Amino acid sequence: MTIRRIAFLALLLAASLTAQSLDGLDTFVEEQMKEWKVPGVAIAVVKDGKVILSKGYGQRNIKENLPVTPKTLFAIGSSSKAFTAISLALLADDGKLEWDKPVRDFLPEFRLYDQTMTERMTPVDLLTHRSGLPRHDLVWYSSPLSRQQLYERLRHLEPSKDLRTTFQYQNLMYMTAGYLAGRLQDITWEDAVRRRIFTPLGMSQSNFSVNDSQKTNDFALPYKKNKEEIVESPFRNIDAVGPAGCINSNLEDMTHYLRMNLDDGKFNGKQFLSAQQIRMMQTAHMPIAGEGRRVELGPTSYGLGWFITTYRGQKLVHHGGNIDGFSALVTFMPRGKMGMIILTNMNGSPLPTVLSYNVYDRLLGLEPVNWTARIREDEKLSKQGEEEAKKKGYTPQKPGTAPSHPLGDYAGDYEHPGYGVMKVTRDGEKLHIALNGLATPVRHFHYDVFEGVEDPLNPLQKMKLQFHSSLEGNIESVTIPLESTLKPIAFTRLADSSMRKREFLEPLTGQYSFGPMTATVALQGDSTLTLTIPGQPRYELVPIRATIFQVKGLTGFTVEFKPDEAIFHQPNGTFAAKRKP
Repeated sequence: MTIRRIAFLALLLAASLTAQSLDGLDTFVEEQMKEWKVPGVAIAVVKDGKVILSKGYGQRNIKENLPVTPKTLFAIGSSSKAFTAISLALLADDGKLEWDKPVRDFLPEFRLYDQTMTERMTPVDLLTHRSGLPRHDLVWYSSPLSRQQLYERLRHLEPSKDLRTTFQYQNLMYMTAGYLAGRLQDITWEDAVRRRIFTPLGMSQSNFSVNDSQKTNDFALPYKKNKEEIVESPFRNIDAVGPAGCINSNLEDMTHYLRMNLDDGKFNGKQFLSAQQIRMMQTAHMPIAGEGRRVELGPTSYGLGWFITTYRGQKLVHHGGNIDGFSALVTFMPRGKMGMIILTNMNGSPLPTVLSYNVYDRLLGLEPVNWTARIREDEKLSKQGEEEAKKKGYTPQKPGTAPSHPLGDYAGDYEHPGYGVMKVTRDGEKLHIALNGLATPVRHFHYDVFEGVEDPLNPLQKMKLQFHSSLEGNIESVTIPLESTLKPIAFTRLADSSMRKREFLEPLTGQYSFGPMTATVALQGDSTLTLTIPGQPRYELVPIRATIFQVKGLTGFTVEFKPDEAIFHQPNGTFAAKRKP
């Protein structure tokens, strides 16, 4: 028997053993789908450069009873992040990008809240969740803003940590990384990924918008659980923040991508991305604090677009993806030359993780761990703690209090330069808030604090907001704790837009005398009033409400216009000034 013949037989034996290790997987998948109430799942397994499983289970469309296939398109959510990292890695291979140079060298107008961070931020910082910014997700989630507008609002978002000190997952920095990749090539990030990643890897069915998926003949509908009932969920368009998670793909395309990552950047024998860049992406750049509770899992770090840990002694590189109605997972063991793509059409499901660990246990020849039992036990303990607190009446609420103003006084528009405008309206005996496409009724909690109603599917559920009054007793701002690591985000009340119109402002101009002093109110342009008092600089008057204006730059100074006089409210008193004929 020749050496070549012996090698061939060895390969056949290895393939046979690998196939045997997946015996019974179909039954396990179907059991777990029922356990976690997931309508459809697509799973592909790659081992030693070969696709040893590529199969759909369940339904991509419950109502029409349409099956999941290897061609079914799913949203992969944040599993898109590694594609954004690759789009920059390709430019590094081209010599057009240096990982440790400041972002400002490539995007001169790039600006963050903190000037020092602005000057020091690098492409690696953008990709490793160490920017110092907390998530600030409600800036973009459900927002109508464009990518350019979101990019320009970064300067208004406060950091909670110093640069490179703490892992804080951050989608807007990935959006910025994609924006950078496009700018360096004078095209959009989508065009860059399509030309330089999708086309060379033969990913012809993948796209960048759920709008495009719905134009095909094989796509999964999104689903969520309402208590224990499976209900269809609306598609969530996140095109503006796309580099952080907008890609839609299927098993056929994603297995090409997985094979490339497992083969040091080569695809079908051709070097797609240098092995140096692959190692850069799969190397830990930012540790994630906290020891894991499970002995099978090692400490976790973040590379470029990948979480990096160990599973049962083997290096594990992975990234999940969750966006409304979908949960996905790309996971692989570089040294073991094995990995998986798992795509589901259920919101926030642990099923991809459960399935991946079971397949790894099989391929490694180890006794399977019952991850479902562990997750269920964690859920049970968490629920017990919540019920115990409720049973004992533990709550920060102060009973017997009332709002300091009539409900109608709280209604209005409130603005934050980064988050945009939050609208507060009165609806009978309740208030209603709306922010960037999200909305919820709010009930009185205590004093001037209100709370969103309970709704597990709404990011604003049970969110508390506090209204604040000026020295004059007028509601002037509202704060809401959108980020747990920051003080509550402050939204300042906006005046009615009519207060910026010439026809409203012009009748208020003139001279007003009080004692020996004469104050001159004049119109600057068509939308701004100014106040001039002898011996003092000219002040801008900022609209508040009705005919009340804030004296810009002076705390506690306002001017209220009456038919024949102006009332000056100051910290040391209130003064009436008669209008001169």
